[in-house]
Amino acid sequence: LLFDLVYLIALGGLVLTWYLFRPLTRHPRPADAICLGESEGDFKKISLKPSHIFGVGLSYAQHIAETAHEFDPHAGPAIFIKANAALAPGGGVVKLPSGQQVFAAAESMSIGLGRGLREKFGDLPLLADYEAELAYILLTDISDSQLADPAFVPRLAFFIANDLSSRALQILGEGMQNRLAYWGMSKSFSGFLPVTTRVWVPKRHRANAIPCVALQTHVNGELRQNASTADMIYTPLDMLRAARRTYPHLLLKKGDIFITGTPGGIALVTPRWKGRLAELFRFNRFTKLKFVLQSDHRNFLKPGDTVTVSGGWLGEVQSQIR
Repeated sequence: LLFDLVYLIALGGLVLTWYLFRPLTRHPRPADAICLGESEGDFKKISLKPSHIFGVGLSYAQHIAETAHEFDPHAGPAIFIKANAALAPGGGVVKLPSGQQVFAAAESMSIGLGRGLREKFGDLPLLADYEAELAYILLTDISDSQLADPAFVPRLAFFIANDLSSRALQILGEGMQNRLAYWGMSKSFSGFLPVTTRVWVPKRHRANAIPCVALQTHVNGELRQNASTADMIYTPLDMLRAARRTYPHLLLKKGDIFITGTPGGIALVTPRWKGRLAELFRFNRFTKLKFVLQSDHRNFLKPGDTVTVSGGWLGEVQSQIR
């Protein structure tokens, strides 16, 4: 009996270890995009007054890995809406929201959530994070019939953005049907979208063509992110179609902005085994948040930090955190 018990415990340990550390069965691959160089377009100043700002989540393999997400090739891009009030052309000073603003944002998602967070966590840390991203703006309205046309070529202009986020608020969307709405809420505080002031317009518009540049983030001079836009796993056309599927009541209008997702290197890193452990034991969103709050916070942004996000020849945007 003792031998059987030891055997079962050892077998259970092996099964658990395999479950937590098993490799991914489906690996994301870069999209079949056309790389554009600086000489193939021109810079222009343009007024950024979008009807909507669409964000794209989990669009780089390294970022999927560092956040312990699984990859579903049939799901398509995850699309959320970021408030226009977040837009900050040229960067500058970004004021972190107060505790009252954080709890109010949570309350806007669910009645009683802000009060519950205050009771559970007291002064909830924001866990402010950076995200270097390639962004594009629509130069024309886009109709559903155009999106359905295999030969359609969208007219886009490109620039660089920093998709600042509150990871504490984003985690609250875990397990919720409206998870993506929490993503948008966590990224919609005033000034949470610093962008470059010029856009780059290709001389010739081609389907699924993007500027291939190195996205980099420096925090107080320290390199945190460094990856090529050529590593993106979705094309601009994939993102446009996903936006219409996700928000069928919103038309794609001239001036709308898409921020196309960030590569790896963000402050919030979750080992895959921890994510699977949380899934196995069905941790709720508050338990997940508790574990993150107990982890190392040194890489999250704090007052006094200077964040510079760049995209090679597309330029850079710098922000001072206050």
